[in-house]
Amino acid sequence: MDSNNEEALDIIVTNVVATFRTRCHLNLRTIALEGTNVIYKPEVGKVLMKLRKPMITASIWSSGKIICTGATSEDEAKLGARRLARCLQKLGFKVKFSAFRVVNVLAVCSMPFAIHLIDFTKNNRPIVIYEPELHPAATYRIKNLKATIQVFSTGSLTVTGPNVQNVATAVEQVYPLLFACQKPLCK
Repeated sequence: MDSNNEEALDIIVTNVVATFRTRCHLNLRTIALEGTNVIYKPEVGKVLMKLRKPMITASIWSSGKIICTGATSEDEAKLGARRLARCLQKLGFKVKFSAFRVVNVLAVCSMPFAIHLIDFTKNNRPIVIYEPELHPAATYRIKNLKATIQVFSTGSLTVTGPNVQNVATAVEQVYPLLFACQKPLCK
């Protein structure tokens, strides 16, 4: 970040999406009837299962693929996925926890200043998209990190990326560009 600015930015991870496989076929009707905190959606062909600690919602398909959402860290997502696999084992399925991977991370960050979005868009034209009639934020995409940053005029950022490290790197990369386009303080 800037050498004369000693403040560190707080990047708050709000959602981690992870997937894993059970390596066995799952009977959704059995899970719906015998499981706890379960919502059966036969029209979609899946079961939603919620855990309280860590706060995770899992979409379970009969093929054995499970998507976990709602964790606030990669470690918490893995712990929740393993706990979910254990719940399925207790229901009588021969579950083997495999192919775990973090798919997406959503984080928010707030800049200590407001941002002039039109200047930000003009200065970074090919990689920044700003359509004020469609969305109040400018979209900044970083291809090599596979990260997308939504920049709001208030200085709030919403960052999505494949993992926590890429999200942090994306914020570090965009900070100097935002610093150059900050709004002057009102008196």
